[in-house]
Amino acid sequence: MAFATGHLQENPLPPGVVGALTLSGYQLLVDVGGVGAGRIGQQIFLLAAPDPDATGTVQMTHIALHQQRLTDESDALAYQQLAAQLGYLRLSGYRVALERSGLRSKLNLVNPASGAVALQVPDRHPGRLFGAGGSVRALLGAARTLPPAGPPPDLQNPELLRQTLLALALGDESTTGAEAAELADRALTLFQRDSTLAPQAALEAARQQ
Repeated sequence: MAFATGHLQENPLPPGVVGALTLSGYQLLVDVGGVGAGRIGQQIFLLAAPDPDATGTVQMTHIALHQQRLTDESDALAYQQLAAQLGYLRLSGYRVALERSGLRSKLNLVNPASGAVALQVPDRHPGRLFGAGGSVRALLGAARTLPPAGPPPDLQNPELLRQTLLALALGDESTTGAEAAELADRALTLFQRDSTLAPQAALEAARQQ
């Protein structure tokens, strides 16, 4: 299923979960393929819409990798990049399976070709002391090594193409979320004018404008 841009904005966390986690009024930092990053003060986390059930209904948004105190501001960018990479992998064919753990959830990225879990994101950030293998940066590195699960997203679908461009733009550490959205819009216009452009080439051309 292709999640439209803005899905997580339109389908926020249920009030009970928000209240219990004291996350009322969180800021949505990025939303790609139904995966996002959110923040309130020093708390930061991943958000994910589960794959639809047998009736086609999308259940409530889940929270994963919840870090209650962000000690390094540069990690906020890593959260955005991880959400964008997970969203991109989902657009390429991976399934997102969410395993409830109290009010939070573990996020399993499943390769549909084998049914195996390619990457698991814990419900809580393990912190600096125990987080060597499960920190946001380690997870980002692992996610970037995963190959697409299937063919690239349908580039003839403007919505899927924009989300793909947004995910690629957010992969650049020098690009903020707002700049990435503007770049994706400009690159989409360029691609629609010249469909022979590869998405990355369209982004580079948009940067030169």
